[in-house]
Amino acid sequence: MIDLDGLRFCYGNGGFRLELPALHITRGEKVAIVGPSGAGKTTLIYLISGILAPQAGAIRVDGVDLTGKTDRQRRDFRISRIGFVFQEFELLDYLTVRDNILLPYYLNTTLPLGPQARRAAESLAGAMKLDGKLRRYPKTLSHGERQRVAICRALVASPALLIADEPTGNLDPDSARSTLDLLLSEVDRRGATLLMVTHNHDLLDSFQRVISVQDFAQGASS
Repeated sequence: MIDLDGLRFCYGNGGFRLELPALHITRGEKVAIVGPSGAGKTTLIYLISGILAPQAGAIRVDGVDLTGKTDRQRRDFRISRIGFVFQEFELLDYLTVRDNILLPYYLNTTLPLGPQARRAAESLAGAMKLDGKLRRYPKTLSHGERQRVAICRALVASPALLIADEPTGNLDPDSARSTLDLLLSEVDRRGATLLMVTHNHDLLDSFQRVISVQDFAQGASS
């Protein structure tokens, strides 16, 4: 699912450098990425998802070589093939819950927005305990509900890879565990690969492998 080879990345000011000789993540694997703040966890997942491009090395995701692709090509690949859950939710306040979930279909015309997509959105909302809230707006929801909307949006197009950046970071311990359990249940149902950044070591028992970015990052990162 994910193959990194000879990866090297640094920011322009030279204060942070990531060098990763090799990393292989198999299809269906659940992997947690850990490390202190500023160690490069977000940088790594941004490279894997194509938000950032490395200075050297190769990145293959779901059989596609992202090396050398343009920003637009990487963006289209990300929207159509990768589900991304942001720590700060990144929901659009002027869209309903339903439309926030269906946002990937509005952003990428290669994804057909039809009855099947709408049924998928409703099914996910039900699985994530958002029944009856599809017509509401993000500002009327709790933190936990907003994060579950963001998870629904990431899963609605049934991506083979789900990347989550601290999806439980803003939640209390009980909500964090219940939200992760719901996420894992949906990942298992789809046979998807999960790559999740977390500071919460209490959740690590839910993953098959834990990667520490301190093993291959130097300096300070945002």
